[in-house]
Amino acid sequence: MHTPEHFQPQHRWILWSIAALVGALVGILLVLHYFAPMPPRTLTMTTGAPGGAYALFAERYRDALAKQGVKLVLKPSSGTIENLRRLKGVDGKADVGFLQGGIVREPESTDLVTLGAMYYEPMWVFVRGDLQADRVAQLRGYRIAVGAQGGGAQLLALEILAANGIPTDDPNLLPLGGDAAIAALANGKVDALITVNGAQAPIVQKLMKMPGVRLMGFAHADAYTRLMPHLTRLTLPRGAIDLIADQPPEDLALVAPTANLVARSDLHPALVALLMQTAQEIHRAPGLFEKGNEFPAARDHELPASSEATRFYRSGPPLLQRVLPFWAAVLVDRLIWTLLPLIAILLPALRIVPALLRWHARSRIYRWYGELKFLEEEARRGEAKDVPRWQTQLDAIEQRALRRKVPLAYANELYILREHIALVRGFIESRAEVQSTFRRDAGNAKG
Repeated sequence: MHTPEHFQPQHRWILWSIAALVGALVGILLVLHYFAPMPPRTLTMTTGAPGGAYALFAERYRDALAKQGVKLVLKPSSGTIENLRRLKGVDGKADVGFLQGGIVREPESTDLVTLGAMYYEPMWVFVRGDLQADRVAQLRGYRIAVGAQGGGAQLLALEILAANGIPTDDPNLLPLGGDAAIAALANGKVDALITVNGAQAPIVQKLMKMPGVRLMGFAHADAYTRLMPHLTRLTLPRGAIDLIADQPPEDLALVAPTANLVARSDLHPALVALLMQTAQEIHRAPGLFEKGNEFPAARDHELPASSEATRFYRSGPPLLQRVLPFWAAVLVDRLIWTLLPLIAILLPALRIVPALLRWHARSRIYRWYGELKFLEEEARRGEAKDVPRWQTQLDAIEQRALRRKVPLAYANELYILREHIALVRGFIESRAEVQSTFRRDAGNAKG
């Protein structure tokens, strides 16, 4: 009995479909691997000098990212200039770091992007308590620690001093920063110290509480902001340093650039989104000069903005990262991007494959019909002596039809084919009987 075999599915086509599906999946995974790889688990941040706000905030970033399964390696530096060189890959390499506003002016940069401004870092001018100076111009002739070489503080200090008629090559301008500058001021080796730092920086806190030292305000703060657009006028309220000691004894005007978070343009978008969430968590709190939720802010226009950061400022964190841990969100996101093209392939395939199966099943049946029709025509026109050959050919067609496995839906067409084979067989057998009768009659006539 051959009948059960007729109801088996087209295994070959199923195997071809599975192979095509697996091939498509492998292709999609290869595309994802090379064009949308998984984010790295380790990042490098170039920070700043110990005791500065950059180093302080970098430690908070490291702790926050560790909770999300990302290791942040911190690399201390002399400041903004060295950070910039590392981000550009000139002096080592870093993925992300802080840069002082006003230092970099590359709005068409292709290797760096800004994630925005994170906080104000005012310019602090601390002078000896007995120094009779209320304006920067009055510091001419005094020994001034202008910050370490390679730091953004020194660049801004020299810019401000030059605007006040103090040449940048003045021998009284000493390249001292950090603890060395504090020690020089405490020991009387310098008369003034200039630093650019966030109010939270340990170095600023130490200077504010140092005896025999006072903070000098900027009488021309508004003028500086007009002449140097990267600066913002800030006010340090009376008593903000020490209410009991009434320090400062009056409101002081300060000027400040912003500290900007900058990343390499090839940093993985998922990590940029994570950095933006971390920045919001760290910098949204109010500070001595910052209002609550004032930062992070899309204020840095010195570099092209990261597209991921722009989306964050417009819409907040990505949906998946709002509801899932970071790595779970990354995996789900990749799963979605894997399934979308797969679905795009499968949907047309689900419509095409049944049609192909129908065509394949019917094409074999119709081909046998063609052979059967040709054989029938030959039997009608041919001579009876060819009956054995016709029967052999018909047997071959029938055997192939019996062995052919077709889906259950096409079994009826196969049965109809077998009926037609039977009809042709009957016609051929009738030709054989006619030939036999003719021969018998001819024999009787001779007898």
